[in-house]
Amino acid sequence: MRPPGWKIAAVLLVGILAISFGSILVRLALRASGDQSLAFSLVMSAGRMGLAALLLAPGWRRGLGSRAGLPWAVGAGVFLALHFAFWITSLSYTSVAASTALVTTNPVWVTLFGWLLFKEKPSGTTLLGVAVALLGGLLIGLGDAEEGGGTNPLLGDLLAVFGAVAASFYFLLGREAQRRGLSTLEYVRVAYTTAALLLLPLPYLFGGGYGGYPLEVYAYLLLMALLPQLVGHTSFNWATRHIPPVLVTLAILFEPVGASLLAYLLFGELPGSQVLLGALILLLGVGLAVVGGRR
Repeated sequence: MRPPGWKIAAVLLVGILAISFGSILVRLALRASGDQSLAFSLVMSAGRMGLAALLLAPGWRRGLGSRAGLPWAVGAGVFLALHFAFWITSLSYTSVAASTALVTTNPVWVTLFGWLLFKEKPSGTTLLGVAVALLGGLLIGLGDAEEGGGTNPLLGDLLAVFGAVAASFYFLLGREAQRRGLSTLEYVRVAYTTAALLLLPLPYLFGGGYGGYPLEVYAYLLLMALLPQLVGHTSFNWATRHIPPVLVTLAILFEPVGASLLAYLLFGELPGSQVLLGALILLLGVGLAVVGGRR
């Protein structure tokens, strides 16, 4: 039975607020560690997923209600690991506004892959909303890059786009895992654990490790696991059970707005006029896609 619309909207709102802190916590951890290396980016990715999986571990004692969705959940976990490896690394090279805007171009990829892989043809209004929202996201990213945000904006922006593509497969496979019998908690337990197991060895391959950082770095990693991961991502995974994934990813496009506001308050990153214009266009696209997706 599908929950009422207000409940789905409330869960999405909580999820958006939670993930808006994701890039902020990454930036705070980078500052606390003084380490901009790829190895530390992978420490943050693995730490976030490892702690989230650990917090969900007690549920393994109950087993799985259905195994039909298990391969899909494992596949989603692989793409989730890729998403965080790319996106968290991007924040070492570009600004919060640019990274979050580009990583939330999910609707384009979800619409495309959902159409190609699952024969889910979107409505014309949804396609228009996707295009308008993408334009807004690109204006945010380009405007921020022109203002000199980050040490290598082009590399950071490219990594953020790769993260968006990986996240799109994560949402699509996760939706299928739940359709095939896994509950939301069962699904995220499998996906988060898979991502953690893939990410945990990677820092050592690039000359890093998990020890020797200031205590506050580990506090930020725990907050990453609790807020943007367990609250944010789990909220979106629940929503994909009841509404099309493209609408969930369009809702996530609000993240750049929240993250940019927090970045201004905490780091003094003031968005320019092009960034603000992009945010308005982005919200218009979200509204169009939501209207187009009502069936």
